[in-house]
This record gives sequence, structure tokens and C-alpha cells, in this order.
Amino acid sequence: MRSSAIVNRYVIKEMLAPFVVNLSFFLFIFMMTKILDITNYIVNYRISLLSVLMVMLYSIPFFLQFVIPMSIMVAILLTLLRMGGDNEIMALKAGGVSIYAFLPPVVFFSALGSVLTALVTIYAVPWGFSSVRDLTHRLAASSVEIGLKERTFNDAFDGVMLYVNRIEPGTRRIRDIFIEDSRNPEAVSTVVAPRGRLFTEPENMLFRLRLYDGVINQVDLDSRRVNIVEFQHYDFNLDLKKAMGLDKPRRRHRMEMRLAEMRAFLATETNRDQRYYKTKMDYYKKFSIPVACLVLGLLALPLGYQSSNTRRSYGLGLGLFFFLVYYVILTAGWGFGESGAFPAEIGMWLPNIVMGALALNMLYRTGKEKPLLLERTGDRLARGFQRFLPRRKKDRTVGETEQSRRHF
Repeated sequence: MRSSAIVNRYVIKEMLAPFVVNLSFFLFIFMMTKILDITNYIVNYRISLLSVLMVMLYSIPFFLQFVIPMSIMVAILLTLLRMGGDNEIMALKAGGVSIYAFLPPVVFFSALGSVLTALVTIYAVPWGFSSVRDLTHRLAASSVEIGLKERTFNDAFDGVMLYVNRIEPGTRRIRDIFIEDSRNPEAVSTVVAPRGRLFTEPENMLFRLRLYDGVINQVDLDSRRVNIVEFQHYDFNLDLKKAMGLDKPRRRHRMEMRLAEMRAFLATETNRDQRYYKTKMDYYKKFSIPVACLVLGLLALPLGYQSSNTRRSYGLGLGLFFFLVYYVILTAGWGFGESGAFPAEIGMWLPNIVMGALALNMLYRTGKEKPLLLERTGDRLARGFQRFLPRRKKDRTVGETEQSRRHF
């Protein structure tokens, strides 16, 4: 009993360092996907470094819900592969310790990852998403050019179509502006100007486009008459509150909802639209993703236990392959479930069911000292490929000899 407790503590201790390293590494990789947007905000739009760091902080929970299961699986794999490379597993086998002796530390470590992931998905993700949304509103109120894109028709403002060919972030000067204003139901105005400038009123959430040396074409829809007005400067106001829907009670996004809010929405909502199905998928995902830590941890146990010194990279590559398969199944379930064509419960839990059954099968075969089916398939393919290469080489040599004979 004491020896098994020593083994459990030793294995858990060995898993901690790879887990921290993998968590930091994978989180850094995920955060690098936003590096171009962050650089653009700092260089072109003069957003403060503190605001950028806050956006990155609020985005971490969303990435953590995927990074933690990945780090759990890779940490277990690396620990077992390292123990196999140092012949520690062989020594434990000689002492009568089977693979089932590794179950308690692996299950305990994976369960801790599940609890941590559950806290992230249930509490941290809604907090992060809500914080990012509030910060974005504050930044947009002070920097309208963040929401405008060059050479793109912007219809974020109700009844207004806005096109800007060029934006100078430092001076807020704009070039080649086209505006179609249909807010007046009786007339449509088209404003064209070669240059202008942006002004903001953050306290009122208003934007003013001051245009220079342009033309206004006003079309009366009833009489079908056109009036053309030339101007030296013209102020065009845009209301950010209406554009962002802040002038009316805001409907919470599904990513901001707590579990109680999700349950209430799913119970009372009668319109079975895409928002309903996406909310239902997110609800079940908050439980299926934490369980993935336990499933992937159990899958990593036989993979790492069976890998020998000469196939260490093979075992790690196989583990990452199964991790990729898990998220492919999860993504496919989400794609079918958000349209209502596939039940949300099955779509979110199917990856855990498939990988869990595979993990139990591998664990049973490893406990019986049987090779894994995928491992045998890989060995057969490798042997067949090795047989094929010498044959091709031999055939090529024979062909070259016959050509030489014909030549002489």
C-alpha cells in the first residue's frame, strides 16, 4: 500500500512540470493568432498598451478551455515516455506493477484538469467575453477609425452606407468618401467628397465626419427630382449608440450567459432559430469540454505506456493525432448542431464517447500485454513501405543494366 502511494505521488509530481510548460506554450501559440490585430491597434490606431493588454487578458479564458485538455494529454504522454526512456516503467513491471497501477495518478491529475476547465467554461469565459465587449464599446467611443475599414462598404449605422478609400490614423484624415443616407424615408442623399476628417464626442457617443469640397445629390422619391448641392465643408453626424444597439435594452450574447441564464433562455424561447441552437450547443459544451480532460488523459495512458525508447516520437505523434481527431469530431458536431439538423446533446458528447471507448479498448489491450491495433497497422505499413523501396531500387538497377547492354 505504501509503495503504490509512493508511485502515485511520484507520477503526479512528474506530470506537473510538463503540464505547466505545455499550458504556457499552447496558450502563447493561441494568443499569437491575435498578434496582427494587436500590432495594428498599437501602430495605426494609437490604442494604449494597457488597453491591448486588457483585451489579451480577457481573451485568455476562451483559449484556456481548449488549451487545458491539450496540456493534460501531452503532459501525461511526456511523463510516461520519459519514464519509459529511463527504463523506470520496465523496472516497475519487473516489480509486478501493471498499467492499472498508473490509473489512480492519471485519473486524479485528469480530474483536476476537468475541475479547472469547468471553472473556466462556466465562470471565466462569460466574464472574459462580457469584459471584452464593454472595453470594445469604450474604445470605439473614443476611436471611430477602429470600426471603419478602408475600401469597404460599412453599413453598421442604421440607414447609412459609408465608404472610405483611405484613413490616416494619426491625423484622422480620410480620403475619397462616399455616403448614402436613406434615413429620411422621403428622400435619399448621396454625399461624395475627396477629403474629410473625423471628430468624436465620446461622452455623447457621436461621430462627426467633416467633409470638404464635395457634392450632395438629393433624390426626392415622390417627385423623382434630383437636387445637386456643392459645399466647401459639410458635417455628417453618426450615432454610435444606435449602431451598437445601446439605445435600447441590450440582449445578452450567448457567450456572456451564465448557466442559469442559459437554462432560462432555452426553457422560455419559442423561436427555434440559429441563436437558440447555438446557445444550446454552448450549454452542453460547458460540460463536455471539462470531461474531455479525463477522456484524453485515459487515452494518453496506454499510448505513453506502450511506447518504447525507439518509438518515443511515434507515441507522441499518435497522441497529438488523436487530439486532432477529437476536435475534428467536436467541430463537425457543432456544425451540424447549430442548424438544428443534429441534436446538441449528441453533437457535444459524441467526441467524448468515441475517444472514451477507444481509450478503454487501448487500456484493456495494454493490460493484457497485447499490441495496440493502430500500432500494428502502422508497423505493417512501415514494413510494406520498406519492402517496396528495395524492390524499386533493384528494378531500377536491372533496367539500367539492360539499357547499358543495348547501348554497347
